[in-house]
Amino acid sequence: MVNKITRREMLALGAVFAMTNLTKKSEAKKVDYRKLPRWRGFNLLNKFTLQMNKPYDESDFDLIAEWGFDFVRLPTSYLCWTISPGVYKEDVLKEIDQAIAFGRERKIHVNLCLHRAPGYCVNPPKEPLDLWSDGEDGVLARDQFAAQWRMFSARYKDIPSDQLSFDLVNEPGSISDSVYVRAMKEAVEAIRAEDPNRLIIADGLYWGNHPVPELAPLHIAQSTRGYQPMQISHYKAGWVSGSDTWQTPTWPLKEGDNTVIDKTWLRKNMIEPFQDLQKMGVGVHVGEWGAFNKTPHTVVIAWMKDQLSLWREAGWGWAMWNFSGSFGPLDSGREDVKYENYKGRKVDKEMLDLLLADKT
Repeated sequence: MVNKITRREMLALGAVFAMTNLTKKSEAKKVDYRKLPRWRGFNLLNKFTLQMNKPYDESDFDLIAEWGFDFVRLPTSYLCWTISPGVYKEDVLKEIDQAIAFGRERKIHVNLCLHRAPGYCVNPPKEPLDLWSDGEDGVLARDQFAAQWRMFSARYKDIPSDQLSFDLVNEPGSISDSVYVRAMKEAVEAIRAEDPNRLIIADGLYWGNHPVPELAPLHIAQSTRGYQPMQISHYKAGWVSGSDTWQTPTWPLKEGDNTVIDKTWLRKNMIEPFQDLQKMGVGVHVGEWGAFNKTPHTVVIAWMKDQLSLWREAGWGWAMWNFSGSFGPLDSGREDVKYENYKGRKVDKEMLDLLLADKT
């Protein structure tokens, strides 16, 4: 026997269903910028530069999920999808859509970052406009910068913040706090005009290494770095002038006759300043870290152990630069590592095991 349902009952059920879905969506968006989850994962570089621009690899997401990591950061260049201000390549944007979908399907949080933004990039070539300028070109740059984030915010407003966050611009350099806040405030306002609930993260100043308390009133989290000391992380890195003349690093690292850089130094200089920021109600995440493949592997592993221990104590998550390549656990090209083959990839098992141990 089939029981008939009245129109009134149907409407009532529909309202309950709608309210249930709304509640679930609301609950899903409750990621607190004041205390971020301890997400751990990797940077994926498929749109890091216009020259490297290609679709994201689903196999990377498969391995990251298989090994139990839950975070990817996508450092991107706006040139990959931007034809002119406000005119975008839909086919390239769909490749970013796809990466976010890959993450959502596997419960991997995706953090979208403008590594090259209108008016600024930490890497050459220099942008034609200056995001930090007081002049007309600064106004134009900030307008274009905010417009990029407004576009992304509108595009992804239905994706909850436990699945997607925005990292405004990669590694601002030696500029004043007020100049930095001016540009970030415009972008934050543009994002929130489309999606008031989006989780937003800003990199620290001085290439991510210094907290910015002046950003706290914007109610956004901050991202630090794990590259110190540079003699460990960038030894013989071709893009760092003079790094080929540095002495072969050790860990702890000795500088001159009296200076030792060790775990205690890292805690004082790289952890405690950001912990002071946390006390102001600002969540912290390590957006990039790792060591180039010319640093002796034994030194890298010893240094990584101390970094991971400090972040675990602080309750911070991290994203290694990179997953596959010269900093990461896959296909890194190190000459002093015996790799294991897994699904066609060369795995630095000692490094991977160390990263896996930090998940527990």
